Amino acid sequence: MIKDFEQLTSMLKSMPVKRRAAVAPAQDLHTLEAILHAYQDGMIEPVLIGDEPAIREILKTLEVSPEGIQIIHREDPSECVQMAADMARAGSVDCIMKGKMETGALMKVLVNKERGIRKNDTMSLLAFFESPYYHKIFAITDVGLLTYPTREQKQAAIKNAIGAFHSLGVEQPKVAVLAAVEKVNPKMKETVEADEIRQEGIPGCIIEGPISYDLAMDPESAPIKGYESPVAGDADLLVVPDIVSGNIAAKTITVIGGGRTGGVVLGAQVPVLLVSRAASADDKYMSIVLAALVGQKNRES
Repeated sequence: MIKDFEQLTSMLKSMPVKRRAAVAPAQDLHTLEAILHAYQDGMIEPVLIGDEPAIREILKTLEVSPEGIQIIHREDPSECVQMAADMARAGSVDCIMKGKMETGALMKVLVNKERGIRKNDTMSLLAFFESPYYHKIFAITDVGLLTYPTREQKQAAIKNAIGAFHSLGVEQPKVAVLAAVEKVNPKMKETVEADEIRQEGIPGCIIEGPISYDLAMDPESAPIKGYESPVAGDADLLVVPDIVSGNIAAKTITVIGGGRTGGVVLGAQVPVLLVSRAASADDKYMSIVLAALVGQKNRES
């Protein structure tokens, strides 16, 4: 069990070899602020790919010495991302962070069949959360990439998430495939799919579904409803029916629930960070920590 985000940062700091994070294109103030914060805390080694004069100017603005930081000059944004992808395939970086570039353009390079880093057919966004109202770190998939996932895509997203949990030391994550009710209703597609996913099973986890949010997260709800499952009240991973419910759940947890979050895109040879400029500094920081922790194991598997 991972109790809080501080435990994750301690795990990363204790590693004998620092994880390497490629930023492409790196000439973006907000992105560099986040990556350099993690660098100064001894978390990662940044590899900054982009317009070198512009990068050095931003470093100067942030009052950070470029000494000891690898900077690779590339002017074309797509070439920057391709360089990051090439380094990921070669095993010389553990994660990739989006810089000054549109997400669609970046992903187009990364999923290219010939020179990209796509590992699985389905790539998914996994968001981790720390809540003052829950006893451990938990995660939700998918909150921002898969819009209306099929049953097969949900299964693939679960497999991606299980790999991430394993890399964090959680050997048997408890997976809750969510629905509004815990009984199969043919008129509610998500309950049917949840039941099918549970029956088929996925190696490396304990899976339950359909299961309601309260049963998955509140240990007092199961006894009241007479519901028995090792997942009840102790879920590690929540699988939502669609991007709408995932997005609302994530923002509710952070905006009015006092939660912290960090997320990574999985399904590639290394985790990918698509951090929004609107994200808080803490969100960006924890996303980098998570990607760095997941990255090495993700490449080796």
